[in-house]
Amino acid sequence: MIITTTSNVDGMMIKEYKGIVFGEVVEGIDLFRDIAAGFTNLFGGRSNSYEHAMVESRQAAIQDMIGKAENLGANAVVGVRVDYEVINNMLMITASGTAVFVD
Repeated sequence: MIITTTSNVDGMMIKEYKGIVFGEVVEGIDLFRDIAAGFTNLFGGRSNSYEHAMVESRQAAIQDMIGKAENLGANAVVGVRVDYEVINNMLMITASGTAVFVD
């Protein structure tokens, strides 16, 4: 599966547009991560616990999007965008793009 933020795949032609696909992950921010981030905020530095959660959630959202594209018969997703939101202490990550068949 080819994944790209551009609107096309260099050297390949888009033969068929399959539709817009999304991958969503909503992850709760647990008490221990919140406490660790509080210490990081107080003393400075990077919050490894939050960074790790974001990386895992982003990868899960992209994998979810890829699975949905495969179900449509696509072999690429173009115009990929990843968005982050915090809602009531929950981290929401959405990956979206256009599923296509390229040749």
